[in-house]
Amino acid sequence: MTLSGVGIVADRKVLGPDEFFRKYEPVESRLTAALSERMLDLAGIGQGSRVLDLATGPGEPALRAAQRVAPDGSVVGLELDNQVLSLAREKARQAGISNLDIRLADATAAHQVPSNSFDAVTIRWGLMYMASPVAALLNAHQALLPRGVLVAALWAEPERVPYYTLPRDLLSRYRALPAIDPQAPGPFRYAELEQITRDFAVAGFSLDHVEEMQVTVFESESDAEMVEWVRAVGLTRLLNELSEDDQHAWERDLASELRRIAGKELLRLGGVTRIVRARRG
Repeated sequence: MTLSGVGIVADRKVLGPDEFFRKYEPVESRLTAALSERMLDLAGIGQGSRVLDLATGPGEPALRAAQRVAPDGSVVGLELDNQVLSLAREKARQAGISNLDIRLADATAAHQVPSNSFDAVTIRWGLMYMASPVAALLNAHQALLPRGVLVAALWAEPERVPYYTLPRDLLSRYRALPAIDPQAPGPFRYAELEQITRDFAVAGFSLDHVEEMQVTVFESESDAEMVEWVRAVGLTRLLNELSEDDQHAWERDLASELRRIAGKELLRLGGVTRIVRARRG
């Protein structure tokens, strides 16, 4: 698509979680594979390990963990959204994975998390969206065997996560935007290392390793496809409150900025994520 005419022709349909993941997850899974694999490395997951993956979504990193621990190990994935859960189960069937048990369950509800059963717990970009993340951490602590570890991926500060902040900065030219609340469920609830350390300690964990990784979450050759993805990630309501002219102007601004950043490369959006490893205190 080009920037000429009235604007970029982008799909403005509001996607539900299942539709969103089915449309965009294959690209994200490919682009974020290194993150999932690094989490499994830090957790020491190998053949025979028993793993619990909280907020497993469409199966990351649960599916990769199941392949690593086979044939004697096992993985339990907990997911609160039944539609997304069905996609993870479908992917497991297609891959011939039989040692992954994906359950409809709330990671913050104690009775839904097995106790003293796992060598490792993983949470990839899920903890910060939970209504009660400390409750989930307490359950993870209870689920682990005495020498078990917890590995989580959490987005860094907003200024280092342009997939989220760049489109919103451009949108602020056309309307006022709600401030980011670091205490509310959202991508930046654990953007500060101090908050991570504090909440993990409340749940009985101590951090023993922290590192950062630059991760691309979506890429495309098409301006229109990038606009569609950005809208689907969470800007649809805010954009739809604008006039058509302002929506087209924002689309052109976004495509132009991404083209400027990309140069001759693919259009890409992502950011810096922290990977933290914690052990029972």
